[in-house]
Amino acid sequence: MSNQAEFYHELLGQTKALINDESDIIANMANISALLFERLADVNWVGFYRLIDGELVLGPFQGKVACIRIPVGKGVCGTCSFTGEVQRISDVHQFDGHIACDASSNAELVVPVKIAGKVIAILDIDSTVFDRFNLEDEQGIVSIVQAFEQNITAMDNA
Repeated sequence: MSNQAEFYHELLGQTKALINDESDIIANMANISALLFERLADVNWVGFYRLIDGELVLGPFQGKVACIRIPVGKGVCGTCSFTGEVQRISDVHQFDGHIACDASSNAELVVPVKIAGKVIAILDIDSTVFDRFNLEDEQGIVSIVQAFEQNITAMDNA
């Protein structure tokens, strides 16, 4: 196991410990954002946008003041919510229609949060470092989002 894989394995365990017995989605989003912001190197923003009435609305986050509403299909976050696919962008300035909430952000990783196959939110991670996120970062963050999705589903069925 590489150091990066070990790091994400540990981070997944910490995430599960934080959210395991908590049913409040907003509280879990807040703690996941705080944990990732604290543990990930070279990130300047980590947070969630919730899909409400057909648009992304700012949720719990860590970092500078952010855009409050993002239309589905617009920018990296809106594209993720529209396609339901991870967006790993090495240079956001080359992304057509990029929405710059923080002009110092250069790379972005956005992962959809899905329940029953439907996007309900996205997790957005920004970095000032170009090409900050690799495939191992993507896989690690996806595993954390999957644990969050499982928590939501388990709590809904409890």
